[in-house]
Amino acid sequence: MTKASHMEAPEYTLETVDGRQLQVAYWRYSGPSNGKPPLLFFNGIGANTEVAAPLPTMLNDRDFITFDMPGVGESPEPTIPYNPFIMARISALLLDRYEMPVVDVMGVSWGGAMAQHFTLQHGNRVNRLILVATTAGMLMVPGKFEALSKMVDPRRYIDPSFMEKHFKTLYGGSTEGSDGHIHRIKAPSKIGYFYQLLAMFGWTSAPALPFLRKPTLIMTGDRDPIVQPINGRMLHALIPGSELILIEDGGHLFMLSHAEEFITHAREFLDRAEDAESAEAA
Repeated sequence: MTKASHMEAPEYTLETVDGRQLQVAYWRYSGPSNGKPPLLFFNGIGANTEVAAPLPTMLNDRDFITFDMPGVGESPEPTIPYNPFIMARISALLLDRYEMPVVDVMGVSWGGAMAQHFTLQHGNRVNRLILVATTAGMLMVPGKFEALSKMVDPRRYIDPSFMEKHFKTLYGGSTEGSDGHIHRIKAPSKIGYFYQLLAMFGWTSAPALPFLRKPTLIMTGDRDPIVQPINGRMLHALIPGSELILIEDGGHLFMLSHAEEFITHAREFLDRAEDAESAEAA
């Protein structure tokens, strides 16, 4: 599934960017030069950087950078709310600090909305975009009640037995290979989780997506109870030239449960002929 790894152990640093402190996780590629842009990753709601750890291990032929949202993981609790415009600006400033003028962008679930917004706001910084198990924001078909009711319950972060009991209901599809997810989760602060929910309240990318001119891959699980697959089809219809892949028997965590299939599609898409220079000139 993966090539010989040239990924160094992640570097965790607390960075102050535009007045906000964020824990940043950076996996540095140390192999032969291949010209591949770094990957900027936006995680799901309440998810800390450690939750993303399997991804750079699998997609191990490029730099990989992600960070905890305010009040999540090791990022200090925010004092004032934020919105996608603010976090997109902070993300761009962070990339400047790491000397990453152009990146590929990937976002999962809540982070998929953030990835869309970053690409729309800072298109000159984006080469290719991958959207995983996500929606166009408020313009979406809601998930199944039994899954959403477990998702908003804070016990999923602080009580491993609750998570184990409801794991299948919450994430759906095949969950084989994703059980380690439970033990990588660190509970966000209450205000951190609330502000992350608030950030996307009323937000939708739908009116702007027809003007998104970046190569875009959309992946969704056919048994995802949180983000039902019709939402992926809606994104596909709205984004010109986008590609849609439906993961069979895939739930909300198909990145882990169907890791080989997911990485094969992601790597093939990211490694196509169009490179960072062509995206920068677009």
